[in-house]
Amino acid sequence: MDDQVNRPAGPLKTCPICGKPQAQATRPFCSSRCRDVDLNRWLKGGYVIPGRDDEVDDVE
Repeated sequence: MDDQVNRPAGPLKTCPICGKPQAQATRPFCSSRCRDVDLNRWLKGGYVIPGRDDEVDDVE
């Protein structure tokens, strides 16, 4: 029964930016630096969902 208490609840999560283990204070990132890198990518448009070319804008 002691083995169940010491075992992690799930797989260890890693930072989506650098792959290091997550820190509790900056989850899901490992540090405030990686959190800032992610924010910078959002602000500069680095995360984009591509659209289809055959979509027509509704202009009325």
